[in-house]
Amino acid sequence: MGMSAEDERAASPRDEEWPEAEKAEKLARGAALKWASGVFYCPEKLEGLGHYRSRETQRNSSIQSRLKSTVQSYLEGVSAGLEQLRSAAQEVQSVCQDLGAARWALLDSADHFQGLQQMRTLVEKHVQLASVVQVLPQIFSVHEALSHTLQLLHGQRLLEAHAELMMVEHLRDDILSQLHLRGLSSAQTTVLSYFSGLQQLNETLAKQLWDIVGSSLRLVREDPVLFVTAVRIIEREEKIDDTLLLEATFLPPGRPKGWRQKFYHVLQDTIRGTHFQAAHMDAEGPGLARHLAALQKDIVSELCVVKDLMVQCVPAHYNILSVCTTTYHQALTSHLQEILREDLDKQGLFLLLEWALRVYHSPEMMGHPDLLPEVDVSALGPLMSPELVDQTERRYVLKVKASVVEWMQRTLEVEFKEWFREEEPETDHQGFFQSALPIIVMQMLNENIQVASLITDSLQQKVYNMALEELEAFLGRLREALVQCGKEHQQDRTVPKYYVSYLLAMLNNNLALSNSVSSLHPNNAHREIPASLRAALDRMQKKACQLLLEELLLDLQPLCLQLPSRKWLSGSQLVGSMCEVIDKYAKDYSHVRKPIFTLLLMESELLVTSQYLRALMQKKMVCKSEEERVQLCDRLLQDATQLQELFCGLGLDRSQQSLEAISALRELLYLKDPALLSLEVLGFITKYPDASDEHISTLLDLRGDVSKEVRHVVLEMMAQHPQVLPEGYRPIFSTILVPVAELPFCLRKGKCA
Repeated sequence: MGMSAEDERAASPRDEEWPEAEKAEKLARGAALKWASGVFYCPEKLEGLGHYRSRETQRNSSIQSRLKSTVQSYLEGVSAGLEQLRSAAQEVQSVCQDLGAARWALLDSADHFQGLQQMRTLVEKHVQLASVVQVLPQIFSVHEALSHTLQLLHGQRLLEAHAELMMVEHLRDDILSQLHLRGLSSAQTTVLSYFSGLQQLNETLAKQLWDIVGSSLRLVREDPVLFVTAVRIIEREEKIDDTLLLEATFLPPGRPKGWRQKFYHVLQDTIRGTHFQAAHMDAEGPGLARHLAALQKDIVSELCVVKDLMVQCVPAHYNILSVCTTTYHQALTSHLQEILREDLDKQGLFLLLEWALRVYHSPEMMGHPDLLPEVDVSALGPLMSPELVDQTERRYVLKVKASVVEWMQRTLEVEFKEWFREEEPETDHQGFFQSALPIIVMQMLNENIQVASLITDSLQQKVYNMALEELEAFLGRLREALVQCGKEHQQDRTVPKYYVSYLLAMLNNNLALSNSVSSLHPNNAHREIPASLRAALDRMQKKACQLLLEELLLDLQPLCLQLPSRKWLSGSQLVGSMCEVIDKYAKDYSHVRKPIFTLLLMESELLVTSQYLRALMQKKMVCKSEEERVQLCDRLLQDATQLQELFCGLGLDRSQQSLEAISALRELLYLKDPALLSLEVLGFITKYPDASDEHISTLLDLRGDVSKEVRHVVLEMMAQHPQVLPEGYRPIFSTILVPVAELPFCLRKGKCA
């Protein structure tokens, strides 16, 4: 079905006004067509066409009836609205007419109102005069009231005096307020002059109040009524201040008084002035200890008074216990800083650290059972900041260091004097030489470390580090003292008399120090000795061993100078004498503990070996025949065997000896065919890689049968097989200097031309 031209023209304006309606209609038509095509797609469904038509007819009728009902309801609402608008318009018109009539009536009466202005002025003056007349008796009694108030103040009748004072103040403030509202500022000066005595009374009352507050800790125990009176007056003034500040129209002179804040200031100043003034501070030694003990006792006592008595005398919102606790804490913080500005000794610094970090929070002070749980200073922060604690700890360590250095120096001086005594050093129960030096030094260091542990772990660690540094420095000074003693002994070998014994005692002392250092460490799980300190201990041990070996060398040198010689070859007791010297020193070495004893034996054996070889290489002797060379080799074998047996008997294993070098040298000399020397020398330098060309050349000279060609071959072979010292090798030949061969010169020996 299509639309006619008239319908389209009629619908066109509507479509232009209601585009949504057109869109909805199109959607409805489309949905209907889709439904119809689905229903009548199958021929068998055409039979139900009549049923569908009747159903849709009923449905359309229902929709139309609902639409008519809705439209009818809408039209009725529009009608009612129009009726209300018509009624409102009529009422507005009526009001406008009434307002116009009132306006004309007012214009007609304006002349009559101007006549009332004079009456209004007279009424205002009458009201003012009536007010003045009403307060005249009070104004005339002001001076009498002020005198009476002053008498009450002198009689300590503070509440009555304050009531009188408030009455006079209220009168003054009311007059000033009225003048302010009327803009009569010039008259305020006259009023203030008339009430001038009021300011003096205020000051007198305030002075008495602050005196009471300053004595509050005493008064709450002796006469709490006076203190409570002062608090009541302060609270009255606070309420007046609050009321005036809320009105915010006029503030009389001297307002707000702020007496509650002044109460806090006076109380805090009293606390600070009582205990923390410079006059009360004694920053040295026992005086500081007494001062801190007095502070501890007084603060605990006064806080108990505040907690048990003063809290009951003031309003809860004063938080008086918290205020006093904070005041004591802050005052103590400043007071400790003032004390720390002094040049305190180590005892003073220790007392201060202990008091601030240990005592203050302990049950003996702020953790006292009588103060808990109301008093809690944990939220107030530490008395000393971490930076100040660290700075103070460093100052303390410096003081302790100076004391330790002085004490160690005295110990060293005493020890040095003991070395020159006319008796041997003392021995322990095992017969080992020793002195009191290790015990004195370690006890002193350990005591300082243990004392520091009573404060903080960081202080203990600082003192421990300082102790190790000073022990290292002390070992250096002790080593220098040994060197000085050695120099004096070189000048006169009879001084000190027991030089060797005291060197052995120092080795035992050094070992004792080395074994005791680990016990100083605060943490038992980490007891490693620092490398620098270990090096200092090693240097000390090496120096003492060196001096002992030098002493042994002085006794061996006269014997070694006789090597080699024809007399020695013929069977002298030269090595026997050397063995006696060695045995004598070995008996002395028995007074040192085993690790050092073994070390001394090894070093002595190496010294004997090097001196023996050095003597052979001094070019004092050259074998003239094969028989003499065999005799030399036999003597070398006998000497080496005798010396080896001596050291084995003293407890030195053959694997630890270097005398085998003499036997190896003997094999080099014993070789009968010089042509095989290259192989023999190669084996020798392989075993003793520190043997140089000069050493080998000197040994070849000692044989007396080596040609230049063989020597050249041997030295060429050595050049082709350079040797590297293996790790752990004990040098023997590198310490032996070979005499330089005399160079040929063009002039004959004799007088200069």
